[in-house]
Amino acid sequence: MATKKAAAPIAHVLSDQERLAEIIKRLSRAQGQLGGIIKMLETGRSCDEVITQIAAVGKAIDTAAFTLISSSLKECIQEDRSDADAVSAQLQRLFLILA
Repeated sequence: MATKKAAAPIAHVLSDQERLAEIIKRLSRAQGQLGGIIKMLETGRSCDEVITQIAAVGKAIDTAAFTLISSSLKECIQEDRSDADAVSAQLQRLFLILA
């Protein structure tokens, strides 16, 4: 009995090094903010202050994710890939996951 092979996942790796550096910088900053939030909790800072910082980290992470997806979509379109429609559909699904 032959087994059906699963289709290989459609993938795109961002090649724009400037945009990639921007995303990494944003995520590194968010990582530092998370450490600060933990210290805020450990030192008994107010709920309002902690939640404000958590919201800022969430926004930074969301922005990094949207930047990654939109940059990848732009590259995919510019590269005129044969599987551009499939990659585009996958990137749209990723947008919806974040929404």
